[in-house]
Amino acid sequence: MTIDQAVFLVGGTGSRLNELTAAKAKPALEVGGRPFLDYLLDEASRHGIRRALLLCGYRAHDLIRAYDGCTLRGMRIEALVEPSPAGTAGALALAADRLDDQFFLVNGDSLFDFNWLALCPSPDMPWTGLVRMALAGGIAGTRYGRVGLEGRQVRSFVASGASDQPINAGVYLMRKTILPRIGALPCSLERDVLPALAADGLIEGSVVEAPFIDIGIPEDFVRAQSLVPSILKRPAAFLDRDGVLNEDTGYVHRIDQVRWVEGAREAVRWLNDAGYFVFICTNQAGIARGYYSENHVNDLHDWMNVELRKVGAHIDDVEFCPYHPEGVVERYRRISDLRKPGPGMLKKLMAQWPVDLAGSFMIGDRDSDVEAAAAAGIPGHLFPGGNLLEFVRKISPQRRRTADCG
Repeated sequence: MTIDQAVFLVGGTGSRLNELTAAKAKPALEVGGRPFLDYLLDEASRHGIRRALLLCGYRAHDLIRAYDGCTLRGMRIEALVEPSPAGTAGALALAADRLDDQFFLVNGDSLFDFNWLALCPSPDMPWTGLVRMALAGGIAGTRYGRVGLEGRQVRSFVASGASDQPINAGVYLMRKTILPRIGALPCSLERDVLPALAADGLIEGSVVEAPFIDIGIPEDFVRAQSLVPSILKRPAAFLDRDGVLNEDTGYVHRIDQVRWVEGAREAVRWLNDAGYFVFICTNQAGIARGYYSENHVNDLHDWMNVELRKVGAHIDDVEFCPYHPEGVVERYRRISDLRKPGPGMLKKLMAQWPVDLAGSFMIGDRDSDVEAAAAAGIPGHLFPGGNLLEFVRKISPQRRRTADCG
């Protein structure tokens, strides 16, 4: 199952924020110098989402003006306005003709730092219900309602109070067939729909202990100003491609040439779950030598990400160097700092993403990879072959605690 759509609930009035939302929609409020919704859209795009749908209500024009028709890293953003307040479930019902058969649904006023693709079905975790929801574990305090679990099944929603049960983190994987369960409008997803689905055994939960913030009250809105940017400044795993992710059989550029290294896809998933950015940095001298084109490389990387999504994994970004000083294609025949052992590809990614150098590292199969890492200011590790997941576990600390709930 490939999930290409994320739907964002951004129609609430934000009344608890008082004067802050009198002149601006809550998701458009600036947090850490950026509209809060920007962070959520960034999260969607890096998880491979191709289409974002904003379900707008209060001060919809703020969001339409800023986002409708825009594109972010290949993700198309569209907006739909409810004619009158319809509630969180009602807004979904009104968007019926715009919904995919399966989609992510995301609250527009909270941020949870976890791997969205962990919600997707797999052979080890098939999906028979209508909803899978992300649950934040280890959240102290009495503000949030709690979610009762039996194994993976969500059985109840408990009123706010002190508890060691997880909370609803505001990210769901849903089937469109949930729509007949939505009653007369206005209708609340949290109060009217989810409890009934839980009673019928149609909701599964996935618990992750990871940073969570909801900007819905003044105290947390203030706290979010520094917390959100710090959450999203992550360490990165920079991975060479040939010899690390796939076997190096020489100038790999077609799908039929790819043979995954043992444990490679699982290693990327582990890094995603652990809270790392995952980047590919690969020399592609075959372009300069005229063996294949940049389009071949881009198409191959797109296919690799599709294959990774089948195990709940993704690559955040890719940099490749097409240059070589002995190339036969003139436009690519030159010395470039992008070519490892130069650090150019790594530094370019560090400039484009909020990378925390502390905890970042490079894995390669050649000395030039290790040298590039050192020149970029991070450790480099030489992969000797074997199982990549086992190697990754040895060199990188687990930054998140994920419970399978099974």
